Order: sequence, then C-alpha cells, then structure tokens
Amino acid sequence: MNYATLVQAIEDYVESTEPSFVANIPVFVQLAEERIYNAVQLPAIRRNIVGNVTIGDKYLALPSDYLATFSLAIIDPVTYEQTFLLDKDVNFIRQAYPNPADTGTPRYYAQFDPYTFILGPTPDYSYQVELHEYYYPESIVTAGNSWLGDNFETVLLYGALREAILFQKGEQDLVGYYEQKYQESLALLKLLGDGKDRRSAYRDGQVRTPVN
Repeated sequence: MNYATLVQAIEDYVESTEPSFVANIPVFVQLAEERIYNAVQLPAIRRNIVGNVTIGDKYLALPSDYLATFSLAIIDPVTYEQTFLLDKDVNFIRQAYPNPADTGTPRYYAQFDPYTFILGPTPDYSYQVELHEYYYPESIVTAGNSWLGDNFETVLLYGALREAILFQKGEQDLVGYYEQKYQESLALLKLLGDGKDRRSAYRDGQVRTPVN
C-alpha cells in the first residue's frame, strides 16, 4: 500500500472528503507511524551510522531521527578494530572524568540529553565511531512508500483511522473499534518484529504452536 492508496482507504473508511479532514490525513498517518515505531522493535528501523568524534570535545551529537541505541563503538585508526563503549549514567562519567581536559580513548558513553552523548574520557583523537541505533525512517507521507505500507499495511491503516476518528470526535465505541483493530494488527506485527525476526531456525528451531 503506497501513500495515495492509504489516503484513499482512509477517506473511504471514514466516508469523508471534507477539506479540513483531508488536509490532516498526513498528520493521522505520521502519528500512527510514530506510535508503531515506539511499540515494536522492527529491523526496518535499525541502522548503522559511521561518524567521527572531535578531539578535545567530550560530546557527540545524535542524528535528528534518533530513537534509541543498540551500541556505540570506537574504531581503531590503525587496525580498524571496533571497541564497544559501555553505557553508563551521566553522573558516573562526570565523577570518573571530572576534568574535561583529561583525554584518552573513550571507554564509556551516556545520553546527556535528547540530542547528545557524553563520552568518558574526552577523546584524544578524532576517532571514527559506529552507532547502531533505532531511528525514525522517512514517513510514507513524504516517501510515497515505506516498509510498513509494503509489508504490514493493516497496522498502519488502523492506526491512522483511529487518529482520524479522534479528529472527527467520533463516538467512543467507534474509537474503541479502531483501537481494537489496531491492537490486533500490532500484536501480529510484534510477533514478527519482536519474535520471528529475533530467532534463528538453526539455533532455536522453527516457531511451533502446541497442539492438544
């Protein structure tokens, strides 16, 4: 399901082409995407980013679409071997390395604020770093297509319909109906994203449903 098809489906389900409603369809869709991406650990929202720390600067800026961290690694400039930094609390780094002028190869990191990591100790070299992260992929609204639209359209559709009914101040039973359909679709998506995508048939065996 691409974005044009999704828009048409929302209009058909809700039976409205009123201009203010149509103008807000992108908002309904983006709210649904945000809700889904924060509920399920999909491989489609994981990526690796390679960048550099700045010598003498203990702060590392995060990407604008950053959600959460899997790992952060320093890359050796000679051997290119990766050393994974340990995730600590900001207070730990402040206490362990109170003087920002004390430099060395970073061993720890902490999320300082929504936009920045703090490193300890302060980098003594412009090391290359690799961040493995969750992120917000480009919305289907602007991209035209997305992994959700191509592979799990029901959860995106029902999530957007719930937002649309709330916008219209619809009856509570109708809001509840679309919330239920959304949760049913989300449960199937979680079975994929948090279950099957994290299994190896070789190591774990195939998924089986017990038969009585």
